[in-house]
Parts: sequence; C-alpha cells; structure tokens
Amino acid sequence: MAPGDSFSNSGSGTARLGSTLHVKGEITGNEDLLIDGSVEGLVQLEDRKLTVGASAKVTADVIAREVVVYGNVKGNLRARDRIEIKKDGSVVGDLTTARISIEDGAYFKGSIEIDKTGDEASSTSRSKVTASATS
Repeated sequence: MAPGDSFSNSGSGTARLGSTLHVKGEITGNEDLLIDGSVEGLVQLEDRKLTVGASAKVTADVIAREVVVYGNVKGNLRARDRIEIKKDGSVVGDLTTARISIEDGAYFKGSIEIDKTGDEASSTSRSKVTASATS
C-alpha cells in the first residue's frame, strides 16, 4: 500500500483506520490499532493497544490490553493493563482496568472499576468508583 492510503500497516506493527473510513460491526485482531475514523460496534484486541485518534468517533465497547483516547468514545472500555484519557479526549461509559490516567482537560462520565486481578491472584483487590469529570 502507498503511504497515503487510508488503511495502512507500518513497520511498527500498528494498523491504522484512516479518518475517512467508517466501520459498523466488529473489529478483532492481534496487532495494535490506531483509529482516526468512526467505528460502531465492538473492538476486541485482547493483548494489544488501541489508540483512538483526535479525529476519531468511536461508539463501541472496547476490549484491549491498553487503551489511549485522544478523540471521542461512547461505550464501555475494558483494558487489562491501562486506560489513558488525554487532555482533549472524551469518554462516556464504564471503565475497567488495572491503571487509569485522566489528564486535565479530558471529559469522562461513567464508572471506574480498578481490577488488579491481571497483576495479582487475589480478586479482593477490586475497587469501584463512579465519577463524572470535566476539567
């Protein structure tokens, strides 16, 4: 594929869904993914990183190892390692992860469940927080 194509796979192993692409349905895979377009449905990248770009609009439930949000997400996020909502990012939905980072300026509305069972064998290390924040 040429460098200007909407969907490309760079040498770093990160697939890219370009800003002009719209996907309805289910995305599954075993490589990191950068979404700049719009997605409706389910995104499942169990052991990989999902990055929601600044121009992206995602209306989907997400399951991944790591999720980084620069754009807009409506749906529940489950990340085994961590979830980051960057300063211009917006998430409306419930988060389940071992580590969370919400930068100043980010928008979040939903609940947060800290699930460290991926790091520890004990299921007693869960805590639940409900939050609505705008910085």
